[in-house]
Amino acid sequence: MWDPAKYLDYADLRGRPFYDLLARVPVTRPRRVADLGCGPGNLTVDLSKRWPDAIIEASDSSPEMVEAARGRGLDAQVVDVRDWTPRPDTDLLLSNAVLQWVPNHRELLPRWVAQLPSGAVIACQVPGNFAAPSHSLVRELAATPEWAPRLADVVFREDETVDTPQGYGELLAGAGCAVDAWETTYLQRLAGPDAVLEWITGTALRPVKAALDEEAWQRFRDRLAPMLDDAYPPRGDGTTWFAFRRIFFVATIG
Repeated sequence: MWDPAKYLDYADLRGRPFYDLLARVPVTRPRRVADLGCGPGNLTVDLSKRWPDAIIEASDSSPEMVEAARGRGLDAQVVDVRDWTPRPDTDLLLSNAVLQWVPNHRELLPRWVAQLPSGAVIACQVPGNFAAPSHSLVRELAATPEWAPRLADVVFREDETVDTPQGYGELLAGAGCAVDAWETTYLQRLAGPDAVLEWITGTALRPVKAALDEEAWQRFRDRLAPMLDDAYPPRGDGTTWFAFRRIFFVATIG
């Protein structure tokens, strides 16, 4: 389960990669824009502002997120991205921070290229920080004797979860696309106590929370908090620097 309210903590910072991705999309008048993994819809609503004549197709695998998106006036649907098939008039497929949750997404991309019309664009961004302490410390704690039996079924994402910009470029160029791929590391200044813990609670820690009862979840958080504070020392003004690496690619189908 996703918690839309928790996900929207730091909404402005989480949204920066979305707008940077959108700025590189070479589509002027799309007939249909498919936002796969629309989340709570706070970013999706801006697609209709940019392309007021386009059909905005919003979907997410989380019923909670879809409900939140519908609350913003979107006709969002519950769809597993692995089962999605583009409509014939889809000129832009947008996927913002979704593919890292799909282990076989490298197989999906060439399939979508084959299904989309000539001139259509696939625009995606994924996190590239799975080797960072914000993720490696979670895996380290989860592997300790106290937690390993409880979290044995949780699949933790590691560096190989996503590819490099060049890897995605090679994959999509091989499928006949013109590709623009890059990476950006945002240096976020997070405010408040346990800032990095609160940040990852809305995303990376979601599977851990789902696997534990409330008492165990609070105990896991209590163990993790000082580990993260050591890796990301709070500043004297109550803020914490957090490096946030993202990988982007925009592919135009030939």
